[in-house]
Amino acid sequence: MAQMTMIQAITDALRTEMREDPNVLVFGEDVGVNGGVFRATDGLQKEFGEERVFDTPLAESAIGGMAVGLALQGFRPVAEIQFFGFVFETFDAIASQAARMRYRSGGRYHSPIVFRAPFGGGVKTPELHADSLEGLFVQTPGVKVVIPSNPYDAKGLLISAIRDNDPVIFLEHMKLYRSFRAEVPEGSYTVPLGKASVVKEGKDVTIITYGAMVQTSLKAAEQIEKERNVSVEVIDLRTINPIDTETIIQSVEKTNRAIVVQEAQKQAGVAAEVITQINEKAILSLEAPVLRITSPDTVYPFAAAEDIWLPDPARVIEGLNKVLDF
Repeated sequence: MAQMTMIQAITDALRTEMREDPNVLVFGEDVGVNGGVFRATDGLQKEFGEERVFDTPLAESAIGGMAVGLALQGFRPVAEIQFFGFVFETFDAIASQAARMRYRSGGRYHSPIVFRAPFGGGVKTPELHADSLEGLFVQTPGVKVVIPSNPYDAKGLLISAIRDNDPVIFLEHMKLYRSFRAEVPEGSYTVPLGKASVVKEGKDVTIITYGAMVQTSLKAAEQIEKERNVSVEVIDLRTINPIDTETIIQSVEKTNRAIVVQEAQKQAGVAAEVITQINEKAILSLEAPVLRITSPDTVYPFAAAEDIWLPDPARVIEGLNKVLDF
């Protein structure tokens, strides 16, 4: 195995699938010679040529429309939205076209498209670059939404997403791109879409989370275990549409207490859906209400204020204490 950052694992996944399937195409703003803003596509145009890795105009609506058209012609497009805050321009292509293609054609056509995009806070980006907008697509039938938290999952999930016959929104948290390394197998492997991972086992309380908040939650779990002599289970959802309800319910039935941690604002987010699923399927196992630890319901702040806006281990510990002491 090789030690890789998450950005290296993503590049490796793209290279692996492009070598195995000539129908995989990569395109977006500056993804060619420049290798993308974060160098996720670095070296791919040199290896595979301009017909398979190419730059587009500064027009997300055109990127989305072209992805749908190419998918209908038998290709497997991997379209990069340079920052997920710009996804509104391509929302129609994703939600109105790609997501409905199999249904409206009676299964005759599919939309095997991956829409990649960096997102997430904690790196002091300008306005519209850090927004967590995944909730918009969780409520869109026909679209899968994937958010890896580590290099191993990033590669395996991206390969699974490229091979999937339905459109996948693949979101990459900018803070995780180069923040740590992990062992990543060389060559091809997959991590299944729609399956959560129990990244830390415990017996007293469950934290359910995803993306960069996995690392935040693990830090909180480690700290509170030292302070209170409790055992914390941490679940990384990995895919937030569809949500792996089975893994969540099994954990809650064991620990009887839970909190859900998300970076996005509280209103109508993934945490709300997770809590609803717990209430519908395991409410009699609960010994305390399930709490949400989220960012405030405000516009994402300017860089000077984002550290106090984003959830941190202290806020996660505060939530854990509330459910443990209920």
